[in-house]
Amino acid sequence: MQPSNERPLLLRTNYILIDYENVQVKSLDRLQNEQFKVLIFLGPTNTKLPVDLVLSVQRLGDRAQYILLEAPGPNALDFHLAYYMGVLSSSDPTAYFHIISKDTGFDPLIQHLKSRKIFSARSISIDDIPCFKAATLPANNGSSALSAAPTPESLFRPVLEHLVKSKASKPRTIKTLKSTIQAKCGKELPAELIDKVFALLLKKAYVLVDGTKVSYALPTTPAPQDSP
Repeated sequence: MQPSNERPLLLRTNYILIDYENVQVKSLDRLQNEQFKVLIFLGPTNTKLPVDLVLSVQRLGDRAQYILLEAPGPNALDFHLAYYMGVLSSSDPTAYFHIISKDTGFDPLIQHLKSRKIFSARSISIDDIPCFKAATLPANNGSSALSAAPTPESLFRPVLEHLVKSKASKPRTIKTLKSTIQAKCGKELPAELIDKVFALLLKKAYVLVDGTKVSYALPTTPAPQDSP
């Protein structure tokens, strides 16, 4: 049985905390899957909501709720959102937490959570949430070549091509190799997804591990069959 802190990415609960004073989302249609739970933080002046948003909330049932501030105040909504994020991260530390806001004031909180090994990110819209946002990687023709939901298999070949081109400058430890994969695939992608790309390199025997050190048995030029 897997430890609770190693739940597969697709089974990890994703909490979406929406700063509605800052970002007026119109719909939650992309969040209908069971792994998403939504909290919409409303200020005292947010008294009229789009019909599509209200219907989206109804479809989510008990996986969505409104948090209504009763009194205005400087940064009042931000403090409420941070409080709920703290409570949720304490009760469900293996979840992924997303703040939807253009307010960069949340970024120090995100950095602190990450330092505590809690998955978190701030996005300016639902479409920009890491699991939806396309990871921009160079294809053979130099164009972007990933869908909006990157998988280990879709990330594998661009990483392999990068390692082949790196020649003598390849990373020599597991830690630096994973950091290289993270930088290539996208800094906002969860570490669990990066670990799976690394596992595919091991499975194909392109990367060999000796303790914390790595060595390589890479093709000179990746062929079409050099895929998982």
